Amino acid sequence: MRLLLVEDDSRQVAALCAVLSRHGFSVTNARSGGAALDALTLKDAGFDLVLLDLGLPDMDGYEVCGEIRKRTNTPIIMVTARRDVRSRIHGLNLGAADYVVKPYDTGELLARIHAVIRRTASEAAVERVKTVLSLGSVIIDLPTRQVSVDNSFIQLTPKEFDLLALLARRPGVVVTREQIMGEVWRTSGEGVGNTLGTHIASLRAKLRMPALIETVRGVGYRVVTPAE
Repeated sequence: MRLLLVEDDSRQVAALCAVLSRHGFSVTNARSGGAALDALTLKDAGFDLVLLDLGLPDMDGYEVCGEIRKRTNTPIIMVTARRDVRSRIHGLNLGAADYVVKPYDTGELLARIHAVIRRTASEAAVERVKTVLSLGSVIIDLPTRQVSVDNSFIQLTPKEFDLLALLARRPGVVVTREQIMGEVWRTSGEGVGNTLGTHIASLRAKLRMPALIETVRGVGYRVVTPAE
């Protein structure tokens, strides 16, 4: 397993590398946000997980997380001294798979690393099988990012497609506004106005099926399955 450790504290790096190496991980250390992003863009990067400290010398860890999410789906565990609930929520909404507060027990950290890797492998297997989503007359082809209604293709913006795909993967399940903003826009949603509402309205109009996406007031949205 290859792991990218984004940490600039030499003592932390030495301690973690020793533990992780003993448990079969090949560890690459990036001591800044810029170095982490450079490492992830290499053709042979192939990291299975990123351990990301938030207190970096050149960039805020949240910014690094957002940039990583734009480039790769490699799972991220934030490891930080920021223990307040707001920080945890923000990190998870930005796309982190888990959030570990310093000081931590190394046994627990290893358990969380293995849990995230197992979960990611399971989700990847499901995604490989389920590449075309069907909602009645609406067909969503994930690999080609094409959507058709009644066998006619419709043009969606990249964000509209990502939003529709996210909801369609969980038919009948309410997806919160925070989850949507975190997964589609890589933000907690603060300061973006009614961006989500605008995109939902546009989707309903383009699909010509306004009842397909239901608003759950005060919570979020869900796709209403044809059976309903």
